[in-house]
Amino acid sequence: MKNPVLRDYFYMIMGSILVGISYNFFLLPSEIAAGGISGVSTILYNAFHIQPYLTQALINIPIFIAGWIILGRSFSLKTAIATFLIPFFIFISKDFVVHGVHNSLLGAIYGGIVLGIGLGLVYRGKGSTGGTATLAQIVKKYTSLSSGFCQLIVDAVVVLMSAFVLSFESALYALMSIYVTSKVIDFVELKAGDNKLVFIITDQEAVVGQLIYDTVERGYTKINSMGGFTGAEKALLFSVMEQREAIYFKQVINDENIDAFTVFLSASDIIGRGFSKEKNFMTKDVPHD
Repeated sequence: MKNPVLRDYFYMIMGSILVGISYNFFLLPSEIAAGGISGVSTILYNAFHIQPYLTQALINIPIFIAGWIILGRSFSLKTAIATFLIPFFIFISKDFVVHGVHNSLLGAIYGGIVLGIGLGLVYRGKGSTGGTATLAQIVKKYTSLSSGFCQLIVDAVVVLMSAFVLSFESALYALMSIYVTSKVIDFVELKAGDNKLVFIITDQEAVVGQLIYDTVERGYTKINSMGGFTGAEKALLFSVMEQREAIYFKQVINDENIDAFTVFLSASDIIGRGFSKEKNFMTKDVPHD
């Protein structure tokens, strides 16, 4: 989709649909309060039979207003849209509960996966789901705590409530679901896991550099370094490769028996000119630094 604004709204709408499905098909039937306002709505549904979409809408409205007043510009039209789209899709998919997954383990895993995909798409569309994320931002504004820690506190309170209202096992499954969701969000939003950052410390810079270019057609960046114990000067090279390229390069550098210390690290996302071959940023004539 060429229009970035339409693409963002498409991501938010599709993400909100998946959040609604994950809630009504997996999390609510298996009684998993996986943090956030959705977790609160699960608890209130099981305790007082209050419809989850009503709970989420009624809680989100005052939180959104408070966030708009206190946080100001951090709130946008996209925040408002994503905040209220999710209760809407939970409402229209409420009949999924009857046919949903009632096994707690399956609900935690697959509910976490679908929820993570949905939230990841919302975030990729530059939207925000509001709710406890907004509460965390408000707490951060008036304390020295980080956003992540504030969010952790809010989610921990919800999970703790579920242990008393639902069961201790449900709380444990909720923790599992939260973990799965966080990993899937990273994968969807940052496309983590496909790329590798390769560090090579060697005194054979020319040989290794040519090897990088000849085998995987990637450029590299050089930093002059010095051994901490020996004091010997060495070159620190680093290059970003796709996972399959990194695997092949590892085989090649082992076969060549080059004196080098090589480290492979996962890179969450790559932004900027010089990486994507699909856009022809790399040329075969000159390696790019």
